[in-house]
Amino acid sequence: MTLTDQARQQHDNTVKEISTAVRRYHDRGERFRIRHGSTNSTRQTATKGQHFVDTASLSRILEVDKARQTCLVEPNVPMDQLVKATVEYGLVPLVVMEFPGITVGGGFSGTSAESSSFKYGFFDRTINYLEMVLANGDTVHCSEDENTDLFHGAAGAMGTLGVVTLLEVQLRPAKNYVRTSYYPVSTVAGIVEALGEMAKDPSIDYLDGILFSPNQGAIIAGRLSDDHPEGELIRRFSRAKDPWFYLHVHDTIRKDPSKTVTEIIPLAEYIFRYDRGAFWAARWAFDYFKTPFNRLTRRLLNTLMHTRVLYKAQDACRLSASQYVAQDLGLPFSHVAKFIEYTTETFNIWPLWLCPLKPTPHPTINPPPASGHGASELLLNVGLWGPCPTKRQDEFVALNRDLENKLFELSGEKALYAHTFYTEDEFWRVYDRNWYDTLRKKYGATTLPSAYDKVKRASDVRLGLRDRVLDVRPIGGVYGVLKAFRYRYSSEYSRYKQNALL
Repeated sequence: MTLTDQARQQHDNTVKEISTAVRRYHDRGERFRIRHGSTNSTRQTATKGQHFVDTASLSRILEVDKARQTCLVEPNVPMDQLVKATVEYGLVPLVVMEFPGITVGGGFSGTSAESSSFKYGFFDRTINYLEMVLANGDTVHCSEDENTDLFHGAAGAMGTLGVVTLLEVQLRPAKNYVRTSYYPVSTVAGIVEALGEMAKDPSIDYLDGILFSPNQGAIIAGRLSDDHPEGELIRRFSRAKDPWFYLHVHDTIRKDPSKTVTEIIPLAEYIFRYDRGAFWAARWAFDYFKTPFNRLTRRLLNTLMHTRVLYKAQDACRLSASQYVAQDLGLPFSHVAKFIEYTTETFNIWPLWLCPLKPTPHPTINPPPASGHGASELLLNVGLWGPCPTKRQDEFVALNRDLENKLFELSGEKALYAHTFYTEDEFWRVYDRNWYDTLRKKYGATTLPSAYDKVKRASDVRLGLRDRVLDVRPIGGVYGVLKAFRYRYSSEYSRYKQNALL
């Protein structure tokens, strides 16, 4: 796919419109936010009465360069469309987020990682350069050689340093399949140790783990392959009749807890293996509506079980604002077992997702190497997603604040796509305020919300009447389902499905 003059002109025209809108707010001294369309954030944010710059039209793939193994892409291109475009040239991004609707810009400006991140780090570490509109309306380029401090600072900064309008993504050769092995484990310490050792194996391309309980889990290791021996079953997870991935892993290791099982999965099916059921978060919807959770009900409700639709329901009903925990928490390997002991006693949420991560060098908003730990030491992300043990709002907040304090005590950091309950002083105890404020002043970004403005929740964002009504069971859930159905049969969703990889 070669960059054409027409595509470049369309892009430049869109950027000029964005630049003009930004400059207008800057000249009036008015703060603004970026409206980019879809989101996979679970944060509840107060936006009433605020100004917005709309970047939703930046959704084109401009070029795939097979020789350089790069892709030039606008920020609102979702993962499934990016992968579809690159595999046509025998290439795939180094890191692909597990939900197909996560966008390239969201992956860069948020904190995004996946099972190849033990090799390549967070998604933003696979970007060669950026085009950005600064908060004064100027357009600049950022890379390792140009505006380097902004290039690194904007990663994970949630759009608080400028408006990202173009990115060059690194690619690697793709293969048709991922040969996937499931290694049963029986202890928390065992899975943590084994993940650390397997992350050193250069033959492994993808690596993550699931803990189903303190004494049962699986390590999942994937290796790219073009081999498909005759007669070997190809395993899929995207169709209504297919199992949810995590349930398949659980069933596989329960059959023989001493045996490693290997099977072959098509590349796209592997990359987006957690799409149906949103890992396992959709299971709680069955519990909420007191609906049996079995193969038949999952198949009957399959049309609502993909993450694009589930996020519409979640965003509408706001149940995660007061009833559900949704956090990704990165810690040094040596502290993970103690942290899981804490989450077991405090939340008792299972399963847990474990994903080794190559940390980002300082300075950064993304989780860096922990203090006292080497820059090359991997972090282990713990995905804690499930119902909170209390439904009382004050207790919900108190438990989440306790979680943040425990994380800080154990040298960990959380992904900022999720709810945060820090006070402002607590937030900047975790992140480098001097570096961040210096960067904002240098690039004139003070008319944009700060990182803390973007993530704060606590008492600064109170539940309004609408949210209090939606908090009443089952009003919120029913409202979310209606919104999900409306989106599922909308023209917007139809356009996505027409261009979908699966």
